[in-house]
Amino acid sequence: MSSKILVVDDLQSELDLLCQYLTEEGYTIVTATNGAEALEKVNQNKPDAIVTDWMMPKMGGLDLARKLRKNPETADIPVVACTAKDRDVDRMWAAKQGVEAYVTKPCTKQELVSALRAAMK
Repeated sequence: MSSKILVVDDLQSELDLLCQYLTEEGYTIVTATNGAEALEKVNQNKPDAIVTDWMMPKMGGLDLARKLRKNPETADIPVVACTAKDRDVDRMWAAKQGVEAYVTKPCTKQELVSALRAAMK
């Protein structure tokens, strides 16, 4: 059975590309366009992992990761940050929120899949 991945990004082109990468690797994909929508989807049907953008309207990826970690029901879901933010301070904040892997956009299919696999171990 394939793992279910929730992909969160507010840019449709990015969402499509990330979904294509993961679908080609055999993952089942669920999508959301912001952190608030992602939380609703997580509560409806818990994914095996989440790949999320950092900067989005309504709720960004950092807030999403923080909320997931505070809830015992979702605290164990691996989170991969997929963002254009590439400073050390961004990576530090991601790590503090329990993000298991960090990929900088634009990313290759191999970078994304490797990060996801590492996060899900």
